[in-house]
Amino acid sequence: MTTTPTAPAAHPAAPAADLARPDGSPVRVLVVDDETPLADLLSMALRYEGWQVRTEGDGASALRAARESRPDAVVLDVMLPDMDGLEVLARLRRETPDVPVLFLTAKDAVEDRIAGLTAGGDDYVTKPFSLEEVVARLRGLLRRSGAAAVRNESLLTVGDLVLNEDSHEVSRGGANIHLTATEFELLRYLMRNPRRVLSKAQILDRVWSYDFGGQANVVELYISYLRRKIDVGRPPMIHTRRGAGYLIKPGEPA
Repeated sequence: MTTTPTAPAAHPAAPAADLARPDGSPVRVLVVDDETPLADLLSMALRYEGWQVRTEGDGASALRAARESRPDAVVLDVMLPDMDGLEVLARLRRETPDVPVLFLTAKDAVEDRIAGLTAGGDDYVTKPFSLEEVVARLRGLLRRSGAAAVRNESLLTVGDLVLNEDSHEVSRGGANIHLTATEFELLRYLMRNPRRVLSKAQILDRVWSYDFGGQANVVELYISYLRRKIDVGRPPMIHTRRGAGYLIKPGEPA
């Protein structure tokens, strides 16, 4: 029987992820369910959290995906077309014994829930369920397992460049970089908008609070200051888009 979870309220845009892997990269979740509409809804809800999601519809594909993507958590349906979720879990545990697994089940019998937990599942939800509940359960599993932690919102990171908004410290590749107050504000604005071209007018308004009017040279001057401190001797991160503005992105080796 096809079951549909309760959909979350619509949002205009996804927020930045507040839960991330220890290295700062997005949480990876593998969703295994042969009901495509349900899997799609789950995937949408988890991607809204800023997580990377991969979906599979059978046990064999799930095991292959787990080997390839090394997920931080697995959402696993008990009833699959080729093997049941308990068998998938047993095989999964032989290769990745510590990955948290959240079971989805249409069965409401106590013995079925106990069987899933006894087999090594970390938690379960019974269909139909709310997407918010699945997200909340996964958050708890990820934190308890140590696979993910709350992102430090005071840190901005682009490639190997790190800016601490609280302490005003900046480093690249672990080496500290001293910036003036204005250089810091300019870099912060760029790093809050990675890979986005920012016009001189936008930069003037945000960093200097000037209306655009003959002051473009001050932007060019401070961009050159930043390049000397951030990019010299390293793969460049600050780029000019002629006639459009400037952007920052991870440096790429020559």
